[in-house]
Amino acid sequence: MTTLLVDTPHGPARASLHCAHEPRAALLLGHGAGGGVEAPDLVAACRAANSVGVHVALIEQPYRVAGRRAPAPAGQLDTAWLSVVEDLGERWFDGLPLVFGGRSSGARVACRTSVEGQAVAVLCLAFPVHPPGKPEKSRMAELDGVEVATLVVQGENDPFGQPGHAHHREVVLLKGDHSLKASVADVGRYVGEWMDRVLRPLD
Repeated sequence: MTTLLVDTPHGPARASLHCAHEPRAALLLGHGAGGGVEAPDLVAACRAANSVGVHVALIEQPYRVAGRRAPAPAGQLDTAWLSVVEDLGERWFDGLPLVFGGRSSGARVACRTSVEGQAVAVLCLAFPVHPPGKPEKSRMAELDGVEVATLVVQGENDPFGQPGHAHHREVVLLKGDHSLKASVADVGRYVGEWMDRVLRPLD
């Protein structure tokens, strides 16, 4: 693993690189609002992607690198993320298709930036469809705005809601809640199978 700091307009972000042999693509994964890149589902997704020939960068947003718990505003998260994408795309992943992803808040960032960042696919772990108990405050527009193949892995008992299927969006429901800790092995299995399948036409 290689760890490096990447300058962004909102302070340095941190990228932990997990490289695959003979890479066919690169997956950038962001963390949840209050958690880090060591979340079990992110680790499982990282290992699964490596196993099918995909480099992985686990991205820590500048507010986390600075030691703050409260997340930055959405616009700052998106700008910092795209700065990291551009930097790693040039320095480490040159010529490789990029897949965006993350858990919870990180999944939202991946969706919002997928068009501008030219992602070839998007992976959402525990996408927060709405705040708990507030279905009227839906965030489905962010998920619906993604124009490429998308996989959403969601806990059956997630208080943040359940997204629906769409023509380019697959939704997998697993036992457990928003943390997905109860089904970590299944997270890895579905992520690996999906990533291998969506990248095959690009090989």
